[in-house]
Amino acid sequence: MADETNPEFDRVEGAPHPRDTAILHGQQAAEAAFLAAVNSGRLHHAWLICGPRGVGKATLAWRIARFLLTWEKPEVGLFGEAEPPHSLDVPTDHPVIRRMAALSEPRLKLVRRDWDDEDKKPDSVITVKRIRALKNFFQLSATDGGRRVVIIDAADEMNPQAANALLKLLEEPPADAVLLLISHQPSRLLPTIRSRCRDLRCATLGPQDMALALAGAGAETTQSRELAELAGGSVGEAIRLLNHDGLKLYADLVALMATMPRLDRHRALALTESAVGKANEARFDLFVRLTEIFLARLARTGLFAPPPEAAPGEAALLARLSPDGNAARHWAGVQQQLGARVRQGKAVNLDPAALLLDMVLRLDQTAAALAAR
Repeated sequence: MADETNPEFDRVEGAPHPRDTAILHGQQAAEAAFLAAVNSGRLHHAWLICGPRGVGKATLAWRIARFLLTWEKPEVGLFGEAEPPHSLDVPTDHPVIRRMAALSEPRLKLVRRDWDDEDKKPDSVITVKRIRALKNFFQLSATDGGRRVVIIDAADEMNPQAANALLKLLEEPPADAVLLLISHQPSRLLPTIRSRCRDLRCATLGPQDMALALAGAGAETTQSRELAELAGGSVGEAIRLLNHDGLKLYADLVALMATMPRLDRHRALALTESAVGKANEARFDLFVRLTEIFLARLARTGLFAPPPEAAPGEAALLARLSPDGNAARHWAGVQQQLGARVRQGKAVNLDPAALLLDMVLRLDQTAAALAAR
């Protein structure tokens, strides 16, 4: 593990790395399921930790790894078997914990994409050499004794050759080895890989757990309810929103949409121009993403009811623009087309400001068409 010295792209900017996060919020059910397997005496050799991005899957994997590398099942004594563990918490001063934090624990292997020194960015996939290196890891660490743990973050990013190499390893797992596969989209994995793993599903976070998780990441806020709404219960996405002032941008978008179907074009032009330019790449992407979220919330409103507000005046606006199922279907269709259209236009170097303004104008046209019905 000592060679893992490249920039860590598997962390959210402004938040600690999952291995440095001691407390996990909102995933009590997943932790309990794993502990139940430990206490049953039938610990599976491979676990698929799945769920949306940013809900704590990697943090859970590191908590499990710390537990497995420090916990030993007690011997049965004169007074019967010792109390089984009820938590994945381990002493923070344990030497294994310090080695894991420094990426120098010999019984742990982290598998993630390689860093391309020439292009100064991570590879797009986990290559087969990263999986084949596990054979040497298991052979070299076997003499240390005890359990060995592998974290693959994320298993979805393996190329086909790497996936096939992992499958062979899962079919004939080494003794006393546990593999923790983090997956954002399990459907992208080979069915044969999924069938050889036990599932641990991580849920999205509600406002209370979101507030606790953000505080633990050093991103305390009084708007955890609004963040939980816009981030879809993902702490990672919530931190990205905070990093780029996403709540204010969404409020500005809602205020602009409130002028539809007679769009305030001066306001639209000012808002779209604020999201273009070399220094505003992240804001451009966030503008598109938040517009898609707004459209999804419009569709939900027409079919069910307005969701909890994520910006002032949003509930009334959603109800006005999407009063019924017919409007909901129109907005859902617009959502499927517009985001992809803007991203494709940007990829072929069309004017970013024009792309955003065209997107807003199309929303205004849809609002006008629905109002005329």
